[in-house]
Amino acid sequence: MGRIEALCAFLDRCDTFADVGCDHGYCTQYALQNGLCRRAVIADISAKSLSKAEKLLSVSIAEGRVKPVCCDGLKQIDEDTDQVLIAGMGGEEIIKILSSSFIPKRFVFQPMKNAPLLRRYLIERGAKIVRDDIFRDGKYYFVIKGERTGGTEGYGELEYEFGKDSLKNPAFFDFARTELNKKLSYLDGCAEGAECSSLRRQAELLKEAMDTYEAAGHSRHT
Repeated sequence: MGRIEALCAFLDRCDTFADVGCDHGYCTQYALQNGLCRRAVIADISAKSLSKAEKLLSVSIAEGRVKPVCCDGLKQIDEDTDQVLIAGMGGEEIIKILSSSFIPKRFVFQPMKNAPLLRRYLIERGAKIVRDDIFRDGKYYFVIKGERTGGTEGYGELEYEFGKDSLKNPAFFDFARTELNKKLSYLDGCAEGAECSSLRRQAELLKEAMDTYEAAGHSRHT
């Protein structure tokens, strides 16, 4: 399963869908072709990137099913849009977008880094995380799916760091083992200091997560 298909598997069927930071528009194309939405907005801050999506989706645009907008984040997205996808940005960048506009009614976020910061931001603002998982397509990707309201329970340090559903996913065990080996390698040549303390704590969390995974009897194999 490729990245687009794996990512779009987190989407619910809806009437209106917005792909923010749409780049080439592949996720919107997949959503339309597979009946995941009736109408869509493709948005990107880059006119050059948006033009690629407009070319890919030219027929749907001509039919009135897709509306392209060149804008910063959610600035031209209707707050009542049923579902919003933001993928391929850093967690801090997604937080910046949300803090300057709104948390969508339903959302799927795929942060490239700083996923723990994004989880905390959403939970502290009363959002409900309904799925918080990981998948692999060459690289590992965390995906956070949720709703604007409803609140989230059951998140401790490991869940904030790695995602609640990730901790039961065989792909996570592979990710954690790879990351743990990297951290241990860095620590071998690390002098004392704040950076070493941070690396050591990250290694401890990865090891704790792997131990928790195995103690729960989950398979190591995808």
